[in-house]
Amino acid sequence: MAKFENNLSEGNVVKQLVLFSLPVLISNLIQSLYSTVDMLVVGQFAGEVAMSGVNIGGQVSFLITNMVFGLAVGATVLIGQYMGADDRKSMHETIATLFVSLTVAAVIITVAMLALQEPLLRLIQTPAESFSEARIYFFISMLGTIFIFGYNALSAVMRGLGDSRNPLIFVAIACGVNIVLDLLFVAVFHMGAAGAALATIMSQAISMILCILYLRKNNFIFDFSLDSFKGATKKQLKLILKIGIPTSIQNVATSASFLFLTALVNSIGVMASAAVGAVGKLNGFAILPGIAMSTSVSAMSAQNIGAKKYDRAAKTMLVGMAISMAISIVIFFIVGVFPESCMRLFGNDPEFIANGVAYIKAFKYDYLVAPLCFCFNGLFIGAGHTNFSLINGIMSSLLFRIPASYIFGMVLNMGLLGVGLGGPIASAAAMVFGLGFFLTGRWKKLIIHSVDTEKVQAIE
Repeated sequence: MAKFENNLSEGNVVKQLVLFSLPVLISNLIQSLYSTVDMLVVGQFAGEVAMSGVNIGGQVSFLITNMVFGLAVGATVLIGQYMGADDRKSMHETIATLFVSLTVAAVIITVAMLALQEPLLRLIQTPAESFSEARIYFFISMLGTIFIFGYNALSAVMRGLGDSRNPLIFVAIACGVNIVLDLLFVAVFHMGAAGAALATIMSQAISMILCILYLRKNNFIFDFSLDSFKGATKKQLKLILKIGIPTSIQNVATSASFLFLTALVNSIGVMASAAVGAVGKLNGFAILPGIAMSTSVSAMSAQNIGAKKYDRAAKTMLVGMAISMAISIVIFFIVGVFPESCMRLFGNDPEFIANGVAYIKAFKYDYLVAPLCFCFNGLFIGAGHTNFSLINGIMSSLLFRIPASYIFGMVLNMGLLGVGLGGPIASAAAMVFGLGFFLTGRWKKLIIHSVDTEKVQAIE
């Protein structure tokens, strides 16, 4: 066993979850700094028009990359369950299959999106003033797709093996590089949104390369040689897709719903677009505890379910809920008391601040509900029950978030305050459905891994 492998199916649940989730939380916090630093630097040195371009281009880029993040989630779950069952052969096959499939996907998506960038930006009603900035940000971001996929695949593998510390180290290095390059390209060279995008993909590339070099030197089960890549199998690809495709669709549906909100806000004007983009970065930080717990609960419950310890998996989810809610409540009060100060981090225009404050007043309630949804999903994904997560995610995104935002924001003429209500309403619906599914106990019936290494199968 390599030194970065960690058995999460034994020991104190609270201690294991805290020790695993803290690096995940910090990693997510640092990763959020990527785009937030882009917004801060662009807002301070290039203005609201460029900031609107970064927001819009970033939203479209995030939607595209979310299409394949589900594959990484599927691999994390499989690797965790194989580790819990001590099946190293299947672990190696899963890792090889993930790397090969994501490389192919990155190439295809990059080519397709570069051809479709302008129609996509026009589809979401990108304001004319910020169209060129959004286009160049999206273009450069898509060129770096291979690095974004590569780093996230490596992180998913290490977390499946029970290691959350090393992904933190590599993303911290990359974030430091990103900040330096942002200041250089935007503040010194005045490259606007293009400079912000270039800084991001260069730092992601550095992070991926450092991660590969470290793993090769530390007895990683996959040595990145051509022979290792030949370990990919159709059997593991089917399992990764079975688990990962529903997660990908759910991620895309969620991103699409927020992209709809972006189009809705774009119709109001460039200042509203910039303000919602800035609040989006704040929201990204606010929900980090829930996201970190979801990732940790998923990885930890996967190993426990692989070891057939279902009660321990459920306890992991409940502990995750308690911890993430305690943090989120504090964030809720800080954002509610100091909304203007939060907006001034991004710009000082009175109209910009007023728009942002209106949106924050409604959306902040999502911080009290989303952590519960994230932890439910963490358990269900760890069990391989991604079909329910998909249905629940689509329902909350398309049947609640979009209609609520449109009705309150446009039909009832509440503006950004009404648009912001869509978030907490959607999360509340997802939380209720998640609770119902958990109480039925059906999540325990989904079996991904048979301990017999010659017969790996997914049975629902």
